[in-house]
Amino acid sequence: MAYKSINPATGEIVAEFANHSAEEIENALSRAAAVYRSGWSQGPIERRLETLSRLADLIDGRSEELATVAVREMGKRISEARSEVAGIAKIARHFAGNAATMLAPEKIDTDQGDAWIEYHPIGVVLAIEPWNFPFYQLVRVAAPAIAAGNPVLVKPAGIVPQCAKLIEELILEAGAPEGVWTTIFASNDQIAALLQDDRVQGVTLTGSERAGSIVAAEAGRNLKKSVLELGGSDIFAVLDDADLDRAAEVGAAGRLAAAGQVCTSAKRFLVHEKVANSFIAKLTQRFRAIRVGDPMDESVDLGPLASVAARDNLSEQVRNAVAAGAQVLHGGNPIAGEGAYYEPTILTDITRDNPAYFEEFFGPVAQLYVVRDDDELVALANDSPYGLGGSIFSADTARAKALASRIETGMVWINAMTGSGPELPFGGVKRSGYGRELAESGIKELVNQKLVVIAPTTQAA
Repeated sequence: MAYKSINPATGEIVAEFANHSAEEIENALSRAAAVYRSGWSQGPIERRLETLSRLADLIDGRSEELATVAVREMGKRISEARSEVAGIAKIARHFAGNAATMLAPEKIDTDQGDAWIEYHPIGVVLAIEPWNFPFYQLVRVAAPAIAAGNPVLVKPAGIVPQCAKLIEELILEAGAPEGVWTTIFASNDQIAALLQDDRVQGVTLTGSERAGSIVAAEAGRNLKKSVLELGGSDIFAVLDDADLDRAAEVGAAGRLAAAGQVCTSAKRFLVHEKVANSFIAKLTQRFRAIRVGDPMDESVDLGPLASVAARDNLSEQVRNAVAAGAQVLHGGNPIAGEGAYYEPTILTDITRDNPAYFEEFFGPVAQLYVVRDDDELVALANDSPYGLGGSIFSADTARAKALASRIETGMVWINAMTGSGPELPFGGVKRSGYGRELAESGIKELVNQKLVVIAPTTQAA
């Protein structure tokens, strides 16, 4: 079956779900389309925001249950899973408290009369979501969609079906009508058919570059708005005036969070030559101290990858990188025994003709590059097909800000790892995708921005 929950720490099959039939998909779409035409979507926003507020409370009330399911289904460490669950309650509350202001009419100054922009739902939205943040990825779509009035059909990743069903259960329990948020276990052909249906008016996808290009092409052929958040190969820049102990601490945490399976994690470390030896020693020391093991164990620093297939793919990438001349400074091997574990790994001496130079490593593997100056740092940072996030560590904020402005990426964090928040727009450029999620700019990606103008009254002579 395509939708199968397997505990990556043990290999145990936890649950299996059959693909939905064509009739089941049609029924789900019909219910969503009916909701869009109903008072739920077309009526006042207050009812929808009350649902989001109740959703946040329900999440808090079942937080430990949700966190435990995430650990068992995709291998996230229990502390990370708890943090993710707390984060989705925060997202729901943020939009419950702020969406009315975000979507309020905006007056426009013009000599053509009284003019304003209104914000309305566009219709059913199709959401295609990944496995690495099995709750966060769903709620960062659900909260703005519910607020705006767009019903959503969500296709979760095949390895996290239980997490997806839990979010649907909570949204319905919070008071949303049937059809507001529906989990579909769909095939690729069924997804293509949905994008061809006039009742679907938008699609949002977080996933691989390959999946994004396919969905974007299908959406384009059918004139559907799309928002894509794809891969990343984010830089972690360490300048010669940086606090090296702090940079090494944050860099290790940023690279190894969720076993390195984060789109915005620190993947390429760009270190100034004056401090390279010292920083590399400090980073290596932290990697060596990492405790790998059962993700339910509070003392463990690194759990398994989300699947054996993911671990094997990462192993192949590392082997190919080494075959092309890269050096392994630490790690470099899968860990023997049950579960999808891989050693924390540091690679150096990666030249531009090495395939690793342009690839995203979705696992606990750091790439190290040494740069002579800020110009070389910018050139190396931008010599990538991706542009999602990035971090710059420096004691000189003005210098770091200047570098941030030159780097081709959607987000830059100074003296911190790349993060997220419901009030902060999230997204990238180049092959990392387009459009934004979260914040006011995110909620306005998939709404009708309708202009209304009242012409001046002509007075009779």
